[in-house]
Amino acid sequence: MKFILGSGSPRRLELLGQIGVVPDAVRAPDINEDPHKAELPRPYCNRITAEKVAAVPADADDIVLCADTTVALGRRIMGKPVDAAQAAEFLWKLSGRRHRVITAVAVKRGDKVWQKDVVSTVRMKVLSNVEVNAYLASGDWQGKAGGYAIQGPAGAFVPWMSGSFTGIVGLPVTETASLLLAAGYPLYKDAS
Repeated sequence: MKFILGSGSPRRLELLGQIGVVPDAVRAPDINEDPHKAELPRPYCNRITAEKVAAVPADADDIVLCADTTVALGRRIMGKPVDAAQAAEFLWKLSGRRHRVITAVAVKRGDKVWQKDVVSTVRMKVLSNVEVNAYLASGDWQGKAGGYAIQGPAGAFVPWMSGSFTGIVGLPVTETASLLLAAGYPLYKDAS
């Protein structure tokens, strides 16, 4: 049995490390992540996660973990910005408002898939031009859903959140541990 992380995210790798999980391989799937017409954020996030885990090549006894994080402002899906201008647009839309961060996790072993999503709520303070421009200049927005990362400099923009901090970062560790155990991963093998 091998454990395969189906993600190129360094944050997901770090979060797995927090619970003592080190992948035998990292294989980021290459799928189309465009939302379908009128697709809502939570179903979108779950669909993308299911497609990711199905796209990772693995042997029958291997355990594959994939996840997807989506930032939702109402019914709007705010994915990874394509450039600094779009990141700025996202930040201005989130400024002074609450939004949801949805992270879906899927674990596959053979033909069986276990999947769960976690929804957290985040409030961003009212941002100034100086804050937005400094954040854009940092480059930290690149590759981040909604154009920001709570665990980086943008953490200073978030006075309140409710839900799973690790879910907002990109991998809810409590739910991930449960899914890995359900798939037969020896998470606590060294415990006596």
